[in-house]
Amino acid sequence: MIERPAAGTIPDAPGSYQFKDGHGRIIYVGKAKSLRQRLSNYFQDPRHLPVRTAQMVASAETVEWIQVRNEVEALMLEYSLIKQHRPRFNVRLVDDKSYPFLAVTMSDEWPRAQVMRGRRRKGTRYFGPYAHAYAIRDTLDELLRTFPVRTCSDAKLRRHQRLGAPCLLHHIEKCSAPCVGAIDKADYDALVAELVDFLDGDTQPVLDRLEAEMAGAAEALEFETAARLRDRLTTVRRAVERQQMVGDRNEDVDVIGVHEDDLEASAQVFFVRRGRVVGRLGFLLDKVMDLTPDQTMAAVLEQIYGEPPAVGYPKTVLVPVHPEDEDMYLEWLSEHRGSRVTIRIPQRGAKRELAETVARNAEEAFRRHRLRRASDHNSRAKALNDLEQHLGLPDAPLRIECFDMSHLQGTDYVGSMVVLEDGLPRNTEYRRFKVHVPGNDDFAAMEEVLTRRFTAYLAERNRPVAERGRFAYPPQLLLVDGGKGQLGVAVRVLEALGLTDEIPVAALAKQFEEIFLPGSSEPVIIPRGSEALFLLQRIRDESHRFAITYHRQLRDKRMTRSTLDDVPGMGEKRRKRLVKELGGVRAVSAASRDDLRALSWLPDQVADAVYDHLHDPRSTAPTTTRGDAPT
Repeated sequence: MIERPAAGTIPDAPGSYQFKDGHGRIIYVGKAKSLRQRLSNYFQDPRHLPVRTAQMVASAETVEWIQVRNEVEALMLEYSLIKQHRPRFNVRLVDDKSYPFLAVTMSDEWPRAQVMRGRRRKGTRYFGPYAHAYAIRDTLDELLRTFPVRTCSDAKLRRHQRLGAPCLLHHIEKCSAPCVGAIDKADYDALVAELVDFLDGDTQPVLDRLEAEMAGAAEALEFETAARLRDRLTTVRRAVERQQMVGDRNEDVDVIGVHEDDLEASAQVFFVRRGRVVGRLGFLLDKVMDLTPDQTMAAVLEQIYGEPPAVGYPKTVLVPVHPEDEDMYLEWLSEHRGSRVTIRIPQRGAKRELAETVARNAEEAFRRHRLRRASDHNSRAKALNDLEQHLGLPDAPLRIECFDMSHLQGTDYVGSMVVLEDGLPRNTEYRRFKVHVPGNDDFAAMEEVLTRRFTAYLAERNRPVAERGRFAYPPQLLLVDGGKGQLGVAVRVLEALGLTDEIPVAALAKQFEEIFLPGSSEPVIIPRGSEALFLLQRIRDESHRFAITYHRQLRDKRMTRSTLDDVPGMGEKRRKRLVKELGGVRAVSAASRDDLRALSWLPDQVADAVYDHLHDPRSTAPTTTRGDAPT
């Protein structure tokens, strides 16, 4: 267990701190405006710390720190230490895939345009990144007729220099053939510079030049040349259209979207230069420690800007939430850019729409990541086997049922039962319960739902297979959401029904890693990153979703219920016609008895009943329409 350093030995200054385990390995790296204040937060009662933070402190044996001059140096030091040591408790990339770039090898004698991945090389200009390599190749193929720079390897260039003959690309006008001296060095360098400017987003000069050359060729009656220039102009415009225009030509903006849960975060960023989207990047983070949204945003910024982006640093970064220690990141980005950088949340207009688009991309990437894991049979089998081992189950839980409650201040109480079979959702087996309990009592609601479900099971299991109903089969694992309290309820229900030995039960605590079992005061900790933890997260999220959906349906139905439903003689057709003709329920309430009797199609006795009901002070029925709060 780590010993707390004496407060006077910790400097009240910016710096980076490192927690180390008993073997001297760095397990966590952090940064702070004040090392003394930040480190003091870790040495409080572990019960008051987030679960994963408490796990990190319990795993550490020593803590060290490095004092620096300012907050920006602390941030840069933290990033370099994380990159060097890859501590187990720091945020880390889930997917280490490299994104493709369009690269121009400026340091070569004859610069080459090509698709490149991996670590960036000195003396090479990079454009992107792009989501797919084929998108770069299509764009480059269209640009080569206008910017016929070489795309061949150095070995091929030397071979054709020895042969003294160009390759096929020169004959189809997609290479200027520097290998055989068909273009001099100055003209080739000018061609490369023009291509680089175009890829940087400075497209208008190229379009203007091609239009002028085409018009000049047409005036000189060189129609074949004019036709070739027209075709080049068309392909360049097509390439420009691929760079979606989203702002003014002088705008350099990065737009970031994030979608997260307790365990992981998906981030997407669109790089906008001179008003056009010139690249995009997406990645997934394993959050490891408990992070608030502003801390997640800070981690995302470090992943994006820890290494200089190929497209450079923007003037503005649009984010969904402000990052923790925002001033530190502003100073850091401004220092790298060489001018002031702003971080803001878009509130309206085109920027807000673009930010929403990027956020949807992040959510979709997150969903695809989860679906890939869920659809993998080996992952599901491993998850079920891991659950069997961690929870001490007699068999792998091929059928898991999870129960959750939902209500609004004790009203519209509902319960949900979701089912996983072989690790996959079995939607046809889902059930929902309308619960009748007084007040706000989740324990009583859970007891009612579990009693109804397993009483039905006892009634069904002795019937012939062909006659069994929807509750005929028991789960190999019963999960209740709510920790120790709800576990006690589930155990009590199973004992009352004589099912304790037949159905294993466990409770999901607020933290995903903690599972409570009967007869044990200490939770079972499911290892982070395990397939078992991922499966528990899925079933918990699904039970929440299913319960909340049903709760909203009941609430909406109640909110739209009209007080006219209780009037004798007022059927659905009369009620709809009355509300429509008078302009709403409130207008009907304001109508006099004579006004109601004046309606020729409404019988006088029904008109009197409507008036008497609406003006009876004892009536407690709400006079609401959709969207009104009940009175």
